[in-house]
Amino acid sequence: MTALILRDLRRFYTGGGAALTVAFFLLVAILFPFAIGPDARLLARVGGGVLFAAALLAALMPVERLVQPDLDAGVIDQLAVRGLSPTVAAAAKVVAHWLGFAPPLMLASVVAAALLGLPADRLLMVEAGLLLATPGLAALAVATAALVAGLRGAGAVAGLVMLPLAVPLLIFGAGAIDGGAGGLKLLAAVSLLLVAGAPFVAGAAMRVGME
Repeated sequence: MTALILRDLRRFYTGGGAALTVAFFLLVAILFPFAIGPDARLLARVGGGVLFAAALLAALMPVERLVQPDLDAGVIDQLAVRGLSPTVAAAAKVVAHWLGFAPPLMLASVVAAALLGLPADRLLMVEAGLLLATPGLAALAVATAALVAGLRGAGAVAGLVMLPLAVPLLIFGAGAIDGGAGGLKLLAAVSLLLVAGAPFVAGAAMRVGME
């Protein structure tokens, strides 16, 4: 399983996935002040929610490359022959995807917070929220990638599947900025639920794709 995590992580970084994710995240943070205007108080008040929405969309960016290439290359079949179930392979992909996009995203959020004029205390809550929410986003992205693998226009379909399911993370994540510890607990509960259930959903979808 460690070899699978390192393989997917290496592919994510060498294939430009990390750079694309961070660039998209920062682009949202740069464009948002132009859309809402130069009101510093308003930007500081809504900036945390903007960062969570941007993180959700950034996690969706590499979804077409999470599962489909391995199914096409027969990697999942080879792992099954060696006794490694698709559920375990999906769990490894969740860990690799989280390690791939979460740390750069949390570092980029410092720059994005400066662009949005977030004070230090709100930035701290945003970072804590992202730390708790990104595992759930990674799990949801892998499950979505497995569900849409093989479909025409998988990227667009993935957005339709993933975005509604990620609404609780977005709501509790943005609410945790003002809600404090109570909001973070709700966010952690939702993220844990997604992390626990997504590998089984993704594994079942991979089995269907192997047939």
